[in-house]
Amino acid sequence: MSYEIADAHIHFFSPAFFRSLAEQKKVPEVGGLLGWEVPETSEALADRWLAEMDANNVTQAMLIASIPGDAASVNVAVTRHPSRFGALCLVNPLMPAVVENVATEVPAGVFLFPAMHRYSLHDDRARAVIAQAKIVYVHCGVLSVGFRKKLGLPCPFDMRYSNPIDLHAVALEFPQVKFVIPHFGAGYFREALMVADLCPNVYLDTSSSNSWIRYQPGNMTLADAFRKALEVAGPGRILFGSDSSFFPRGWVTPVFEAQVKALNDAGASPETIQAVLAGNLRSLLNAK
Repeated sequence: MSYEIADAHIHFFSPAFFRSLAEQKKVPEVGGLLGWEVPETSEALADRWLAEMDANNVTQAMLIASIPGDAASVNVAVTRHPSRFGALCLVNPLMPAVVENVATEVPAGVFLFPAMHRYSLHDDRARAVIAQAKIVYVHCGVLSVGFRKKLGLPCPFDMRYSNPIDLHAVALEFPQVKFVIPHFGAGYFREALMVADLCPNVYLDTSSSNSWIRYQPGNMTLADAFRKALEVAGPGRILFGSDSSFFPRGWVTPVFEAQVKALNDAGASPETIQAVLAGNLRSLLNAK
């Protein structure tokens, strides 16, 4: 069966992203080291993603600016193709003037990595950022950034700040904000389900290969994860995501195919599958 596809999780690796990595590595450029294409401009990258989406029948996508302070890159993409892209900007609440920047520069919402930047969601600075946003993705669970490891860059993350339970009181405090926990909680599946059950403004995204399943007891499968998520959160709060990021790889078709198979194996109806694959993200973007 053919479904409409809207991808809730695509990283927008802009020229500024590559410049930041090169500065950290202290080399002229990192594209060659990674084996990735470096876009000349954010406009060119937006057009490249649009063509990639068209080639794979993806109607809409949430783009993620993947370094702090790079809202301008995804703003370009949204301005260029407003009917096709929503956008998030990675925000570090501990940086100066962040609240003002979120209020004036971020198009759809923010992406928070508490374990990466080593802060609690209950920190007043984090709460001030959240108060300015309409959509907030919060990365929880295992955090492994493959390109940093490949470049030999440090990854001083702190998993003390990665439990979805930390989102519970915050989601209750900001009922007008739509919160998204990527990767089914990335190892904190039970905790992500608990928060989604208690907070109707918390969504789950399904992005990546979901290798966190190996941490679960028993012989849990991706189909089991979908079945339980649909049971607890319902079909209206699960967002398909691919976690696509760089070229020449482009859009990660095997992730999509594995998730469609898992949804079918979980016994999801065609209506539910269509909601997960596209309808829920479309509603989220239209509600902002």
